[in-house]
Amino acid sequence: MENQQQTLRAEIYFLLSTLYRKCPDQELLDFLSDIETEDAPSDMQRAWQGLIEAAQNAKLDALEDEYQDLFIGIGRGEVVPFASWHRTGSLMEKPLADIRHDLERLGFQREEGVKEPEDHIAALCEVMALISSEDEKRQQAFFNHHIAAWFEKLVEQIKQAEHANFYRAVAQFTTTYLSLEQVRFSENTYSNKNKRKIDVKNVTEYDQSQQ
Repeated sequence: MENQQQTLRAEIYFLLSTLYRKCPDQELLDFLSDIETEDAPSDMQRAWQGLIEAAQNAKLDALEDEYQDLFIGIGRGEVVPFASWHRTGSLMEKPLADIRHDLERLGFQREEGVKEPEDHIAALCEVMALISSEDEKRQQAFFNHHIAAWFEKLVEQIKQAEHANFYRAVAQFTTTYLSLEQVRFSENTYSNKNKRKIDVKNVTEYDQSQQ
């Protein structure tokens, strides 16, 4: 059961990384539209359902415009997906240097051709996916140092953005899931009895090569 939870956590982190890295394509929207959630009501089940319904109602052309307005814009989008900005008010600040130091310590190297700084939320979620089967304390340290302190500010910025539509559901899904992870990684949470479950039936690993 624990291995299944680790796999599911990795898949959700990969999904979040994909949603924030670039505009979803039709294949990803179809994938999300077909997910079945557990019947038992919970915050996570409602977040899944909101994301599923948003995917079912999304129009690709409108979604491309939404992503452009939110995350790219002219000069800057309505939403800034970088840790440094939310933590210090400026880009390329100490949080980015700290992340680069920890990525090097974990054995990660920046891919050639990647332009975004490593403190982009998509990159941080991808790292969490990749270390999800490693030592719990290592996961806890990375999450607490580089995600926990600012993800709620990012979510609130998305929810307040004028052009947010599909991404309001993504924001709600983000805050619901990462809040569960925050409970998991709280200083005194190591017992399996305290690890909250994620309610979904048929999430399978999304083929990142298609993104």
